Amino acid sequence: MITLRMAASRGHFDHGWLDTYHTFSFGEYVHPDHTGFRTLRVINEDRVQPGAGFPTHHHENMEILTFVLDGALEHKDSMGNGSVIRADDVQRMSAGTGVTHSEFNASDEEPVHFLQIWVLPDRRGINPGYEQKTFSAARRDGLMQLIASADGRDGSLVVHQDIRLWAAALRPGQAVSHEPAPGRHTWVQVTRGSVDLEDLTLNRNDGAAISDEASLTLRGRSDAEILLFDLG
Repeated sequence: MITLRMAASRGHFDHGWLDTYHTFSFGEYVHPDHTGFRTLRVINEDRVQPGAGFPTHHHENMEILTFVLDGALEHKDSMGNGSVIRADDVQRMSAGTGVTHSEFNASDEEPVHFLQIWVLPDRRGINPGYEQKTFSAARRDGLMQLIASADGRDGSLVVHQDIRLWAAALRPGQAVSHEPAPGRHTWVQVTRGSVDLEDLTLNRNDGAAISDEASLTLRGRSDAEILLFDLG
């Protein structure tokens, strides 16, 4: 079963300094039919204007992934981490028992465009943690590149939950396949271009919740990039 979540149907707020779209219920956007999928709780697409950002705020008991699409995002947190996240960089912050952080556009001239992804942890009260890695775009050209997992395999970020997150870049006609194990579920998010998922077409920022499918094939209709979540 494949259930589409079209880009145009997401929650949307334009605050001037922040233009944000919510795939799932978040903050002021509440939709009873879209509160998450399995342990995937948040996919926010954010554009932050030059010099603006999120001042210091608090999180607990959440695995937070930041995936920069364009521009640069400056991060500081109560664990003592300070970094700039750029395209092809992915950051994982485990909020656990509690962490504060801020995120600002690192540029005074160009906007920054990124995804905020939240995953429910497999247990509460873990020690806060942080990782940031660069994942070469060349390694996902026509391939599935693992960028997050529970065990950090293949150099991926460690997420405290039974998930695997892949990224792939597809040129027109290129295809990748995924065979979820019995009882597992899949979420696909298109971040650029358009793809065919079986007999369906997904365009930029469209998502799809997938259950009870033995295999999936994603084929590029244009130059495209996708994220694929394998979830318990």
